[in-house]
Amino acid sequence: MKAVHFGAGNIGRGFIGLLLSHAGYEVTFIARNEKKIRLLQQQKQYSVMLANEERDTEIVNNVTAISGKNKAEVASAVATADIVTTAVGVTALKHIAESIAAGIALRLRGTNKRPLHIIACENAISGSTLLKRRVYEHLPAELHQDADSCVAFPNTAVDRIVPVQEHDDPLKVTVEPYFEWIVDRSAMMEGFQEIAGVKYVDALEPYIERKLFTVNTGHCTAAYHGYLEGYETIQEAMADSHIRSELSQVLSETGGILTSKYHWDKKKHDRYVQKMMVRFTNPLLSDSVIRVGRSPMRKLSLNDRLVRPALQAHGLGMSVPHLTSAIAAALLFDYEKDEEAVALQAAIASSGIHDVITAHMGIPHKHAFHQEIVDSYGALKESYASHK
Repeated sequence: MKAVHFGAGNIGRGFIGLLLSHAGYEVTFIARNEKKIRLLQQQKQYSVMLANEERDTEIVNNVTAISGKNKAEVASAVATADIVTTAVGVTALKHIAESIAAGIALRLRGTNKRPLHIIACENAISGSTLLKRRVYEHLPAELHQDADSCVAFPNTAVDRIVPVQEHDDPLKVTVEPYFEWIVDRSAMMEGFQEIAGVKYVDALEPYIERKLFTVNTGHCTAAYHGYLEGYETIQEAMADSHIRSELSQVLSETGGILTSKYHWDKKKHDRYVQKMMVRFTNPLLSDSVIRVGRSPMRKLSLNDRLVRPALQAHGLGMSVPHLTSAIAAALLFDYEKDEEAVALQAAIASSGIHDVITAHMGIPHKHAFHQEIVDSYGALKESYASHK
């Protein structure tokens, strides 16, 4: 069986590629880094180490790589693949769509009519649906109907913390022991090959929102408050009793949304939350607050980890003062080497906080939550100014 994975970064190698290799696939990474491409082609393997006390390490075999610049070779790989996955970042999907479309066209015009599943393993809601839209923009219209009959784009939720890291071996990657990969079974073609370690569900949205409102919301809450306090790592931030308490309150608020919306057992969800809190404090996995907090404009967008749960809470008549404070902290993330942070601060300085909340976050001035953010932002900014 053949798998094509776009992105040879830490998530691609330490999570998606690892599970695909375990499931018996020959994995071809589509990558940009020439050094990694060359090493994967030469060694055809790499090591993955778990961030646990034993430092368990395993070798991932049957792998190779192709440069993303070699469009003909990429298209050929897609044309003969049994599964295509991505971990390139949701904003980069548009850059790989043309190559995937070329592979599908080559496949449909040849003899390979086997079902193909294309799964965007990105930190985004409906990432595969977005990728399909991008791909079909490049796929000739006369092939759309044929593609619909044998190419599926099931959405997914993926979760594994893989921080920025450096090793003497550029291919080696360290990952946390915990992982979760959930795929929408209802969008799969009949007779699909299950991947060991992947959970297939008929309703994906509850799992998407559980992960988004708990892991992503919680992680960035720790990062933004930690940044304001001058901490360098998530682990340092989590050692601060005030930040830990703030995070616990945020996850209590988002947990209230989830248990109310999906009628979940509160005690069971609380156990899930506690497990996530432990993940953030893993002393063997040092994670930078800058890495977790980067791209604040994306994280403050309408359907992402902060604004989406807050607006849902308001719709349910729930008060979320701690989540509002996390949003305010994100608005104060001014790391000068992050392009989005710089753009966000420039927008606030030129247009004002009200305009940013309305234009970028999609919350109109008349919405009650709009003023709550403004008030929280003002209070936190004043506190932070005196703190500095």
